[in-house]
Amino acid sequence: MNSLLHGFADALSLINLSYCLIGCFLGTVVGILPGLGPAATMAMLLPLTSYLPPAGMIIMMSGIYYGAQYGGSTTSILVNIPGEASSVVTTIDGFQMTKQGRAGQALAIAALASFIAGTAGVLLLSIIGPVLAEFGLRFGPPEYFCLVLFSLTMVLSFSSGQILKGIIAMVVGIMFTCVGLDPLSGKRRFVFGIAELTGGLDVIPVIMGLFGIAEVLASAEEGIKSVFSGKLKALIPQGQELKRGLLASLRGTVVGCALGLLPGIGPTAGTFISYDIEKRISKNPSKFGTGCIEGVAAPEAANNATAQVGFIPLMTLGIPTVPIMAILIAAFMLYGLTPGPTLFTQHGRLTWNIIASMYIGNVMLVVLNLPLVGLWARLCLVPYRILGPLILGICFVGGYSMRNSMFDVWSMIFFGMMGYVMKRRNWPIPPLVLGFILGPMFEQNLRASLGFSGGSILIFVTRPISATFVGLTILSLILSWKLLRKGTSASKESIV
Repeated sequence: MNSLLHGFADALSLINLSYCLIGCFLGTVVGILPGLGPAATMAMLLPLTSYLPPAGMIIMMSGIYYGAQYGGSTTSILVNIPGEASSVVTTIDGFQMTKQGRAGQALAIAALASFIAGTAGVLLLSIIGPVLAEFGLRFGPPEYFCLVLFSLTMVLSFSSGQILKGIIAMVVGIMFTCVGLDPLSGKRRFVFGIAELTGGLDVIPVIMGLFGIAEVLASAEEGIKSVFSGKLKALIPQGQELKRGLLASLRGTVVGCALGLLPGIGPTAGTFISYDIEKRISKNPSKFGTGCIEGVAAPEAANNATAQVGFIPLMTLGIPTVPIMAILIAAFMLYGLTPGPTLFTQHGRLTWNIIASMYIGNVMLVVLNLPLVGLWARLCLVPYRILGPLILGICFVGGYSMRNSMFDVWSMIFFGMMGYVMKRRNWPIPPLVLGFILGPMFEQNLRASLGFSGGSILIFVTRPISATFVGLTILSLILSWKLLRKGTSASKESIV
């Protein structure tokens, strides 16, 4: 406790507060702007290590990372464009709330959920970080494969009752991840002689095409004059709706904190899992996808908790859970610091300064985001003849800026057309994104596990953690089947 208090004393200095504010602001901006992303921003700032002090630089870069989780929800809710891959799930109910004139409520609960989760994540880092980080070390390829297998059962929740279409879309998403270099052998596959495909398909153009461009095309065809026309409803959720949103935030926080410890499991997976849990425990699961506040609160809490808890294995064991954390390790090393157990003993004052700044940063982010709710909410009133071209412009700039490649723009257009056709034919899009995001982990860990076991699948049931996930997968399928049958029976009764 004394160490944390000393950390606050350092973090509350004017210079460190300035670095924290700059990082949080930049993070919010890059989260809102599709394509830029925190990784690219942090990489561009690495040369500043020659000029800035260690504490200020790392505080700023950390703020960019967890600040981007706050900002990513804004365009997801307002115009159906995920600012980050971790904001994909937020579009499902967030954009529907915007169409109902409840954009302010969606943005407000997203900010509150992010604050709750972010603060909880830092609290874990402060109190039991090293103990929890050791659990993550027990995960090998079999455990990761079974975790991904369990996660893929969520396709049943994201299929809007169309199970077969959802499974097909998920498989197609996994197939798209096979394009490029084989992760184990390094050989090219499914590139069809196109050099640009060697690097694979980037997730940002894919999701911007499937959601942003597809939404503009569908709206143009329907002749929509604006996303919402009429008087905006309350900007802050109230009463029972606020209560449901806050409870969902707490559940999403638990999911995100658990997954944040595992290397390779970024904020995106947690958003899918938390949404699936909310839908399963809901008394009325059919309301999800129609503007349900829990469908915004839970995934937003999960992605912020995962991002914040990801600092535990980074700072206590020197293990980056996601590629962005590898950039932070580079920043540490440029200052001659080595993340790991010795960081707390040899550089305790600096470490606790950084941790204390995360508490302050989460407060700054909620203060930055909540007052802007009214301003952002009014964007849904802008005529679509203005908003539509603006959305397309954001998509094109975002798609190109990822790798400065026109190929990404063309691939984004391809997925935009694909998303438009899927909307027209009533095919669910989220399962395709789920498969695309989890596909690489599914393939790599399956092949690695079978390599270790000599091709025997018993490796998945002879190890305690992986066997537990196999059991959870079976249980998830059984519960989903029962819920599906219950929903089908209810539909038949209502028709009668």
